[in-house]
Amino acid sequence: QDTLIVWSEAENYDLALSFQEKAGCDEIWEKICQVQGKDPSVEVTQDLIESEEEHIEEMPETSPLIDLPTCELNKLEEIADLVTSVLSSPIRREKLALALENEGYIKKLLQLFQVCENLENTEGLHHLYEIIRGILFLNKATLFEVMFSDECIMDVVGCLEYDPSLAQPKRHREFLTKTAKFKEVIPITDSELRQKIHQTYRVQYIQDIILPTPSVFEENFLSTLTSFIFFNKVEIVSMLQEDEKFLSEVFAQLTDEATDDDKRCELGMDDLQVRSAATDIFSYLVEFSPSMVREFVMQEAQQSDDDILLINVVIEQMICDTDPELGGAVQLMGLLRTLIDPENMLATANKTEKSEFLNFFYNHCMHVLTAPLLANTSEDKCEKDAVVGSTKSNTICPDNYQTAQLLALILELLTFCVEHHTYHIKNYIMNKDLLRRVLVLMNSKHTFLALCALRFMRRIIGLKDEFYNRYITKGNLFEPVINALLDNGTRYNLLNSAVIELFEFIRVEDIKSLIAHIVENFYNALESIEYVQTFKGLKTKYEQEKDRQNQKLNSVPSILRSNRFRRDARALEEDEEMWFNEDEEEEGEAVVPPVEKSKQEDDFPDSYEKFMETKKAKESEDKENLPKRTSAGGFKFTFSHSASPANGANGANSKSVAAQTSPASSNGSSSKNATLTTAVTATKGSLVGLVDYPDDEDDDEEEETSPRKRPRLGS
Repeated sequence: QDTLIVWSEAENYDLALSFQEKAGCDEIWEKICQVQGKDPSVEVTQDLIESEEEHIEEMPETSPLIDLPTCELNKLEEIADLVTSVLSSPIRREKLALALENEGYIKKLLQLFQVCENLENTEGLHHLYEIIRGILFLNKATLFEVMFSDECIMDVVGCLEYDPSLAQPKRHREFLTKTAKFKEVIPITDSELRQKIHQTYRVQYIQDIILPTPSVFEENFLSTLTSFIFFNKVEIVSMLQEDEKFLSEVFAQLTDEATDDDKRCELGMDDLQVRSAATDIFSYLVEFSPSMVREFVMQEAQQSDDDILLINVVIEQMICDTDPELGGAVQLMGLLRTLIDPENMLATANKTEKSEFLNFFYNHCMHVLTAPLLANTSEDKCEKDAVVGSTKSNTICPDNYQTAQLLALILELLTFCVEHHTYHIKNYIMNKDLLRRVLVLMNSKHTFLALCALRFMRRIIGLKDEFYNRYITKGNLFEPVINALLDNGTRYNLLNSAVIELFEFIRVEDIKSLIAHIVENFYNALESIEYVQTFKGLKTKYEQEKDRQNQKLNSVPSILRSNRFRRDARALEEDEEMWFNEDEEEEGEAVVPPVEKSKQEDDFPDSYEKFMETKKAKESEDKENLPKRTSAGGFKFTFSHSASPANGANGANSKSVAAQTSPASSNGSSSKNATLTTAVTATKGSLVGLVDYPDDEDDDEEEETSPRKRPRLGS
């Protein structure tokens, strides 16, 4: 049975081997069959069952099948043994069911039950429990018709009260006759309909309350009982629908303002049982036709305010669930998930349900869904404990267990949206800065909630979408994740593994923009983590990419020697152009000579010659500009920019720019690989190159509209 191997030993002793994977089950099954000399392609190899199934179709329906013992008190143990012994054999179950049906045996057994109960014959009552339970497991609709008739059903319930495993019998009949009350909101005049409602309620009670949860061997034994209940409900609904007065009377009372509150409470209002019933009805509708529900709510949006839209009412019921375990909220979340799942949305030539409904949902409902998340991660809801001598603030979300569970449910639904929706959820996340708010929950005292927040970010990164990647890097959104990893310390737990898996995914998938951001900003904090090679691997990927970029730059100077390559007609800003002089003997140090710049010159070779004329005279000044190591362990560079001597302002308009570089980015080997040997004239121990540094993001936009890009070179 896929991942199960089931067999019987002796008459009433079943065993099973359960496997996690079907492949493992198949492997062991083949070895068992090899030892037994059986064909592994046959699902059932047990000799008894195999021989019985070969003859099941040949069995005459009216032939005497099983000789039943006489229905007497002293035969109850024998009858119980017979009933329980046939359950493992399909053919014997069929034979026993026919025998019970033909001889009217069930009514005789129930008469014996009344005798045993009057005599307080406990042993006989225990045998009758086993007999009636076994007859239910025969799974025959014809027997159910007898057992669940008005004449027999309460005695059947009575037999099932005497479970031998219980010290005292249950009082199911007392509950059904005295506690459970049948209330008619609108009087039901059809006696057949009333009888069907009573029967269905009692049979449902037997299945849900009285009978124990079936084992793996018994799970199919009650399939006919489930069908019996289902078809009863179909009949009830059909009979109500055919009643010309019933439904019209219900809606008339609902809409009548004169109907008092007590009467309305029987029809609706804020009652837990009514809410549960309404949730069940809504779940049936969604499972039956999610498209029909979506069509209704979109039509409703044209006539109603957002607050009373059906979807928003469902979301509010989910948010306001008073159950500590949020049982109702979990059910409603599953229904919402079904409604927003694109897999069950229709697409036709004239109409696309997906785009229409998702537009509706994100415009009218998403703000209701995310309201608790945004409220619990706002600045005034979080406590910030400043750490003395540290720039980091410890943000703690004030979430109790029930709130944490609710936020976890909301995050689960939002994670589903990230996976299955495209630009709708992307626009919402970026417009609301939603990921930043979600990552506040990384500080929750509830680890399951922190993992939900991390899972949300992991799904976003898993898309490998550069829009998301830029949003993450510009917002510095790795910081709360790395802080959570560092705060977790040396504990080897699920949070630790999940964070490392996130960074390992980035490394394996070689997401360059994220790798560069992580290494340049966080490597100093992460390089001490050596029990995995993830972070060293990120550094290696980063350096390899830098080397590749530098090799590309080395091919640019050959183009510069051609007169065809000319600068854009726009003049560069004064502080966008720099000349570097790199000393090969002192790694990480650079000197910057004054730049010869003429705003009227378009020809790069001409400006380069003018620069070389002033370079030699300035070599002695260059040594004064050597970088000094800062307290943070990096290097502080001071770049001098001098105006062209041609304009008579030699050094007068010079300005200095300070840049801080981290050890991760001041790699000596990478600096050497960036030398432009063919592009510039080298002096002893130094190289010179042109670098274009844009002041702000507007430069990037200007470049995209420019007919010809400016040269960008680096040393």
